Amino acid sequence: MRVVNAEQMRQIEEKAFNHYGIPSIVLMENAAWAVVEEIRRCLSKEEAGLSGRKAVILVGKGNNGGDGLAVARHLVFQGMDVTAFLFAELKELKGDAAINLRLYQGTTGKCFVIEGEKQHRLARLALAQADVVVDALYGIGMRGALPSLVEEYVDEVNCTPGWVVSIDIPSGVEANTGKVYRTAVHAQTTVTFGLPKWGLFLGEGPDYSGRVVVDPISIPASYLEDEGISTFVLTDDDVRKMIPIRKLKGHKGTHGKGILVAGSKGMSGAAVLAGRGALRSGIGLLQIVAPKGIAKEMDIAITEATIWSAPGEECLNGEAWSVILRQSENAQALAVGPGLAQNPEFISVLGEILRNISCPVVLDADALNLVAKEPGLLGLRNGQGPLILTPHPGEMARLCECSVEDVESNRLDLAVAKAVEWEAVVVLKGSVTIIASPDGRAFFNSTGNPGLGTGGTGDVLTGSILAWLAEGVAPLEAACLGVYLHGKAADILAGEYGWSGFSASEVADKLPTVRRELEVRPNLGKEGMNLWGYDRFGLR
Repeated sequence: MRVVNAEQMRQIEEKAFNHYGIPSIVLMENAAWAVVEEIRRCLSKEEAGLSGRKAVILVGKGNNGGDGLAVARHLVFQGMDVTAFLFAELKELKGDAAINLRLYQGTTGKCFVIEGEKQHRLARLALAQADVVVDALYGIGMRGALPSLVEEYVDEVNCTPGWVVSIDIPSGVEANTGKVYRTAVHAQTTVTFGLPKWGLFLGEGPDYSGRVVVDPISIPASYLEDEGISTFVLTDDDVRKMIPIRKLKGHKGTHGKGILVAGSKGMSGAAVLAGRGALRSGIGLLQIVAPKGIAKEMDIAITEATIWSAPGEECLNGEAWSVILRQSENAQALAVGPGLAQNPEFISVLGEILRNISCPVVLDADALNLVAKEPGLLGLRNGQGPLILTPHPGEMARLCECSVEDVESNRLDLAVAKAVEWEAVVVLKGSVTIIASPDGRAFFNSTGNPGLGTGGTGDVLTGSILAWLAEGVAPLEAACLGVYLHGKAADILAGEYGWSGFSASEVADKLPTVRRELEVRPNLGKEGMNLWGYDRFGLR
């Protein structure tokens, strides 16, 4: 599924208005119904229906406010006790928003214009009693901080016991950057229309959006599949198509041979976890090149792999190249980095790998830190074969010679720019991992949770990507598969343990389960698609 910025979404809507002839009021009505249906799902967890329940709608003066007023009208018709608070004079509402104001005024719903302390007290009381709060203050056109008056009410919303639903994007979150300047609505559910927006995946957006639901609101699919849009979000449907189908006569030789160059004294666990990630992702033959000083313990720790001892007691040195070259013959993929240590002697080996190994190469962890000391190394790979880099923000900052803050404030543009510059697939890890392609495309991952913030999970991911490459999956798809299934495995574990307490080994062990679920699960279509498998209050 494509992901857009605010300008691209406006162009799609204008095309629907002007070329296809869909009246804007119809799109607004469809948007309202999508929100109402989500409210029904949210509140259906309790035995009581909507009738008699209380709803508060916070309404701005733009089209987002018009959506909110249409929602308010439908909730009245569902039997709810609805109160709308307008953060604008009645005359300020124009066009479709004004039409929906008049329609709402014809119902039994209550409506107050925010003018002073009296309305503030009413709003505070209403929010404290609300079963659901609908945030219809600001849409995707908002930039900068919320007005100070609105901030007071947003703080009240964020303390309400009711279910908070934001329309299109939480008010206070920038649609293009996910930036929050002072405060924003903490939604438990965000219902976004047409296509998801960048800000739901960037910056602080994921923290404020809760579970994201996408509804096309009847915009023609051909408009939503504009090939000029180069950013995407990974979904079950997308990833399912990437999983290779195994043949009945398949065997370890046909399931791919991968070489893992990893490990050092005190960090052999990283190599073991990467190997476990590869094995649990279905690799046929895993061969690990490790320093002589830990080869024996590696052999005991991961019995399914072949361990090749290379020169170096505590870590691999410059003489390791001959072993790597010999073992990589007939290999389908090679990964370097987990637990490697930063021996300056190994920089020359990295140069040889990038210059001479023609199969896909994955660089992670200390391999990236060594490259950062010799940035020109990446230029050796150009035209020699596929390359995947898997940095976390700190490693990306070292590679780009900037601060972590610079990386985090510019994740999408930086990942794409460097993927193009380095002619590599860049997997920029984070709460929403971005997979950027050398052709300028970028993919947001919609799985995973804070439980992945523990040692060793990145090593498991490296091993998984290595396995998919060895099994013949193209580099971009292998990176997407590895990241998505890795996050999905963590989501299953979060359902059992919450967002902490599970280990990297357990993530690896869940990889076959999530792959199997995707293989057998029916295609449910895209309407009302849930992008997040979790929210700040727990799993859905």
